[in-house]
Amino acid sequence: QVQLVESGGGLVQPGGSLRLSCAASGTIFSNNVMGWYRQAPGKQRELVAAITNGGSTNYADSVKGRFTISRDNAKNTVYLQMNSLRPEDTAVCYCNARGIITSYASYDYWGQGTQVTVSS
Repeated sequence: QVQLVESGGGLVQPGGSLRLSCAASGTIFSNNVMGWYRQAPGKQRELVAAITNGGSTNYADSVKGRFTISRDNAKNTVYLQMNSLRPEDTAVCYCNARGIITSYASYDYWGQGTQVTVSS
């Protein structure tokens, strides 16, 4: 089974940057998508960015041009570079990994979350 461990969260001033990392342990299948979600207090969890095993990416409109998702397949790690951070980016960020094991089986794993706080 896959375990996801996020790191890199913390407190940063508006306009600053943070780089989140999500390391996956266990069996990783080639047909997969890894992504970052976030949940602000009192709000629904939302997709921030996702990346396929082939490198295709998808971003929420609110982070386009500011955030960059990438992955290192050799290290089973996905990253989220966050630049020009705003107070509204404050949220708990979760790493997600989804994929297909067989024609009838798939997986959907979540990390424990890491806090990102953007404040003066």
